[in-house]
Amino acid sequence: MNVSAEAASTDDRNPTPDPAEDNAFFPSPYSLSQYTSPTTDFDGLSTEEKYTGDRWRVLVIGTEERYMLMRNNRFFSTGNHPVETLLPIHHMAEAGYSIDIATPTGAPAKVEWWAFPRSDDAVNATWNSLAEAFKAPQSLASVAAEGLDKYAAVFVPGGHGAMNGIPDSRSVQQALDFFLEHDRLIISLCHGPAAFLAAGLDRESNPFSGYSVVAFPDEIDFGANVDIGYLPGEMPWKLGERLGAAGITVTNSDMAGATLRDRNVLTGDSPLAANQLGKDSVAALLEQFGD
Repeated sequence: MNVSAEAASTDDRNPTPDPAEDNAFFPSPYSLSQYTSPTTDFDGLSTEEKYTGDRWRVLVIGTEERYMLMRNNRFFSTGNHPVETLLPIHHMAEAGYSIDIATPTGAPAKVEWWAFPRSDDAVNATWNSLAEAFKAPQSLASVAAEGLDKYAAVFVPGGHGAMNGIPDSRSVQQALDFFLEHDRLIISLCHGPAAFLAAGLDRESNPFSGYSVVAFPDEIDFGANVDIGYLPGEMPWKLGERLGAAGITVTNSDMAGATLRDRNVLTGDSPLAANQLGKDSVAALLEQFGD
């Protein structure tokens, strides 16, 4: 990832205390110098073609949980990663698709503000247009009760916060059931595919069993991310391991910006994939839901 010039001078690998919670931590200064940047790799829209109708929308399911309790009883102060959230949305919104934001209960969506690329025009524009929707999202249960037929796609952003609450949500299960059964697009990246675990709640098999995805590698989360202080300890469970146990194949072992489409499921491996996943999503939306 690009190195932030502002943070590159520090070698401090100790996670930074979060004063808002007991024994909670943000990533270390060193890890932020490696993993964040004031800009993204946004290089323009992939097409000038736009959806001009008013039928199809995109549903975004964000996490409402801030803190992940690690195995050493420290909290990681997390949420949705801003690049993984806003850059794909930017592509879809610019292609003409209206965006609705929901969380499992309607509580505010949490954002890893420490990773926000403050000099990136595309991300800033999208945040400015949707900030209030993230702060006062819809309840996913209410959205599902009203009917999901207007949605061409559901997007579950990444960030470690996607592993909190979302995999155990019945509302997420209900939404994913609809999108699978009606051949709509399901889009996610990095830790967002943790949502797919919700589809298997109280079932003998997960409906995503047999699908292939790319996601953030366990080897990095339980290796380098702890070593450099990005995480304040080992996570409570391994994403790739849990997906594999559900019959979902994670095809990558590194983060290189890879994206993958298996049927109507589109995934990306990390923040490095956010820009390309946005382009892939627009291509799929226009192909299947462009009228």
